[in-house]
Amino acid sequence: MAIMKKTGAKVPRLPTSAPSEGWHAQLYQMLLESIPSSVLLLDRSLRVVSANRNFLEKARRAAGETVGTPFRQVFPRVILESTSLENKIRRVFERGEPLKGEQITYRAPGVPTCVYYYTVVPVKAGGTVENAMILMDDITEKVRLIEKTRAIERHLASVVESANDLVVSTDSDGRIISWNVSAERVTGYRAEDVRGRLLADLCEPAQRGDMTAIIRRLARGEAVRAQERDLLARSGKRVPIAWSCSPMRNESGQVSGLVAVGRDLSERRAFEEQLFQSEKLAALGVMAGGIAHELRNPLSVSFSAAQFLLTEQRDAAFKQECAQKILDGIQKASTIIETLLRFARPSEGDRMGPINLVAPVRETASLLGHQAKLQKITLTEQYPAASVPVLGNVNLLQQVVMNLVVNAYHAMPRGGECTISVHQREAEAFVRVRDTGCGITSGNLGKIFDPFFTTRPVGSGTGLGLSLCYTIVKQHKGSLEVESVEGQGSTFTVRLPLAHKKDTQATDG
Repeated sequence: MAIMKKTGAKVPRLPTSAPSEGWHAQLYQMLLESIPSSVLLLDRSLRVVSANRNFLEKARRAAGETVGTPFRQVFPRVILESTSLENKIRRVFERGEPLKGEQITYRAPGVPTCVYYYTVVPVKAGGTVENAMILMDDITEKVRLIEKTRAIERHLASVVESANDLVVSTDSDGRIISWNVSAERVTGYRAEDVRGRLLADLCEPAQRGDMTAIIRRLARGEAVRAQERDLLARSGKRVPIAWSCSPMRNESGQVSGLVAVGRDLSERRAFEEQLFQSEKLAALGVMAGGIAHELRNPLSVSFSAAQFLLTEQRDAAFKQECAQKILDGIQKASTIIETLLRFARPSEGDRMGPINLVAPVRETASLLGHQAKLQKITLTEQYPAASVPVLGNVNLLQQVVMNLVVNAYHAMPRGGECTISVHQREAEAFVRVRDTGCGITSGNLGKIFDPFFTTRPVGSGTGLGLSLCYTIVKQHKGSLEVESVEGQGSTFTVRLPLAHKKDTQATDG
């Protein structure tokens, strides 16, 4: 508008196809000037009949030097050559049909690049195309935002694909939409193999119900804590995965999908297995003296009885008694060795199953009873008559009891009392190991479950025993607690959830 005042140019008269002079013409002109698009009207000779203010301002031209000017002098040559715009306008006059919208990118010296979207519309009078109207919209900012959005999308896609963790997105029913490279590497399934399948169907069969329940809770918008659920790889191998799941919401706040980030725990589990086994071997070293003593007794009796049998003693009853002592001695030694081998055997992963908690505790206590005698420790065991059913791993729970009892023995170098008990109350099972040893100082009480923390002399302890106990109990969805008074002793309590009767049939140990 300022340009028009400066040049003094008047708004040109409308073509014959436009509304008549007067109020209608003024209204037409007002509407033309108010349109946010750039509008250019051409006659059949391709001369400019009228140009609205938006066009004049964008082109930095005055109305007087634009109206009546040949079309080729209004548009930059580079645009005319790159778009064949003149030929397209002539076809609009010939066919009487509008030109489908197209895009123009233009950059003048000293001016930022601009992007326009244009269409050419025929203006008819009595069925004849008298004029062609060019409508142009500046979409520079829109294109810039689209490119920025695409760049962000490419960046996010790159982040997801480069992540070491599994990143999976699903719809609200849990059907897989995206499946990143790490998910392909860990499971052996390609994205196209699993797209549209339920995420729960890829889990280990016994855990599919749990994953389905998690997805349903997320679909309702509920928060869900991190969970460990196993995937079944294409090879059939179980892959332990720690899942962190979140709902995705649309503009109205409704849950439209889910995103699940999973961390492969295979290497961590393998490392834990090595630690568990090393701790077992360390515990066996502690028990070696007591076990050797226990084996020596039945072997000595068997040896003596065998010597008597080699004499010329003819008393049949005496021979029978010697043979029985040999048999009893061998059976006792065999029981001790079998229990020892069963404990020393590597754990069968972290597979959980229905067990009677009393069984692994009692078996571990029997191994440790020999060492208690050597250290002048009175070992007391307290078990309920009924079964205490839990879902757990026998080897791992034995490891917990072993470490707690061995620690209790270390706390009583001059002898004392150690009590191992199992009981249940309401929905929980309890294993307690109580000693009358030196206790734990208040300053160390908060550190005892930290990895590598130990108060023993260098070379006599790894500092991993209690840390591993804590990890194992957490895997069993339980807790490990300690009460201690310095100089009076300590009590460690393992709390585990009882198994539901419908889920397990535990047997008495």
